[in-house]
Amino acid sequence: MSKLLWEPSAEQITQSNMHRFMQHVNQRHGTAFAHYDELYMWSIEALPDFWAAAWDFLDIRASQTSDRVVDDPAKMPGARWFEGARLNFAENLLRYRDDQTALIFKGEDRPVRRMSYAELYQAVTRTAAALRACGVTVGDRVVGFMPNMPEAIVAMLAAASLGATWSSCSPDFGIKGVLDRFGQIKPKVLFTANGYAFKGKAIDSLGRIADILAQLPSIEKVVVVPYTEEAPDISAVPKALMYSDFIAGGDGGELVFAQLPFEHPLYIMYSSGTTGLPKCMVQSAGGILLHQMKELVLHTDLRREDTIFYFTTCGWMMWNWLTCALSTGATLVLFDGNPFHPHPGALWELAADEGITVFGTSAGYIAALQASGVKPRETYDLKPLRAVLSTGSPLSIEGFEFVYDHIKPDLQLASISGGTDLNGCFALGNPMGPVYAGELQCRGLAMKVEAFDGSGQPVVGQQGELVCTAAFPSMPIYFWSDPDQQKYHKAYFDVYPGIWRHGDYITVTARGGVIMHGRSDATLNPGGVRIGTAEIYRQIDPIEEIADCVVVGQHWKNDVRVILFVQMAPGCELTDALVNRVRTTIRANASPRHVPAKIVPVADIPYTLNMKKVELAVRKVIHGEAVTNKDALRNPEALDHYQDLAVLQED
Repeated sequence: MSKLLWEPSAEQITQSNMHRFMQHVNQRHGTAFAHYDELYMWSIEALPDFWAAAWDFLDIRASQTSDRVVDDPAKMPGARWFEGARLNFAENLLRYRDDQTALIFKGEDRPVRRMSYAELYQAVTRTAAALRACGVTVGDRVVGFMPNMPEAIVAMLAAASLGATWSSCSPDFGIKGVLDRFGQIKPKVLFTANGYAFKGKAIDSLGRIADILAQLPSIEKVVVVPYTEEAPDISAVPKALMYSDFIAGGDGGELVFAQLPFEHPLYIMYSSGTTGLPKCMVQSAGGILLHQMKELVLHTDLRREDTIFYFTTCGWMMWNWLTCALSTGATLVLFDGNPFHPHPGALWELAADEGITVFGTSAGYIAALQASGVKPRETYDLKPLRAVLSTGSPLSIEGFEFVYDHIKPDLQLASISGGTDLNGCFALGNPMGPVYAGELQCRGLAMKVEAFDGSGQPVVGQQGELVCTAAFPSMPIYFWSDPDQQKYHKAYFDVYPGIWRHGDYITVTARGGVIMHGRSDATLNPGGVRIGTAEIYRQIDPIEEIADCVVVGQHWKNDVRVILFVQMAPGCELTDALVNRVRTTIRANASPRHVPAKIVPVADIPYTLNMKKVELAVRKVIHGEAVTNKDALRNPEALDHYQDLAVLQED
């Protein structure tokens, strides 16, 4: 039985946006829902009614509405949403134009910058005018190779206001990683900063931009935002001009928002690309707006007076998700740099200084914070903080307990899980519900999520494949360069035709929560028994001598054996006694099947640029297979430590 860590007061429940929405539904449909479970069941059984109610409650701004919410919610892919509606994504995010702070930006070792909603609107207006003047129109691609700074959001909103499609990469991507993404979609304009900051060092971006342009002939203009230098030399970058010169011709007049269909392409997002060329997922303006506003307003309980932070880069979907919070009128905090620079408590110092109420990060960051010995509640005034969000990988039970013991005991910890594919969540927070250690609070409203067993039947209380058995608005409308939809079908629908299979193992609990077990495509199958890697990581997390680890399955004698690679904490060694303790812990708390056949020390653990462990790439390396896209990794050199290990050829 999972440990109860927190539950909202009666006052917190009745004052939540979720409760207000429930009353909205009750009045509209004559229902008498009093609990989230009742609202959730109605939302998946009456999908058109739910999304129509959400549209009105969230105050979606549209010049033309639709008489039909969806043609067939059982049709996946291909369900058509709100046909005939006309709207603009940027208009919905720029509905506030007053003097309240919209953006707070903190770069490493730099003073804080602030931008009001009125200033944001004017900046978008001038940037949109400049884009229009250089020929950008509906359907063109505009891209960013940017730190997480205000100009990235301004450029995205300006592009969206015109009906252009936005895509972005973090500036720590290598040249090949950028070309593998932008090279496929052939953008017209590229926004970049001259560099970015990391661990106190300024890292140049312009040299890579020059090399990228040599292989990206579609780019007609490069707009450079000064960041690490006030007046960078851009003479070596073809087609480049400074951002101030680019927008100089804008008159700052009224911004005209192109009114476009609900399914007009807004974003192009990318798969991680660790096993091949990244897939380019095209997502709709209406679908992303409606889905993300549902999650921000209802599940995150976000409102105008909030200050929300998410530790992310422009290459991770959480940047897109955070940006949509502008639609609520809240204040967004942006950060560029290393979260442990200049000291391990840097982000909590920022949270205290800016009065952050919703703090978002990754499970990896929480584990690293725990390992660093920092206990934020002892050092920083976090009185305004009411919620912590965690995603990227499953948050361990120890991670849950650390948040309540050492960050703040009275807050909602929302472990959330979904994906780049939907730019949102399948399971996430519920401000009306309790928090149990190791468990996501609920399945998202109108997300018909189930766990399928090996025979394709839904199960409760047992591990199974995460599937979604009804369509949702933020599904990709198509994949780029996939005219027959073969890539799209293979990605989600090959295993269960007409049902979205996401590639995660989950358990749906009897109380409606969700436990994440890790990627099913990285599943271990010793003796034919399916094991999620998260179950092993959960046992390793409390062991202080081990700084990090990655677990994979190795083909061995017509079976699969579990291999655990460990990165030792400074000053620690992998002794026989520690090996025995690891095995005993895993056997006692998981099962004998989970116990690794080999525990192997390595110098480093490979991660994607979005800080996810790359189990599949490690598995390829130990089997002598090529990893085709190392540029998708934050530390590709780490894979060298897994090649030709003699210990893996032994019984």
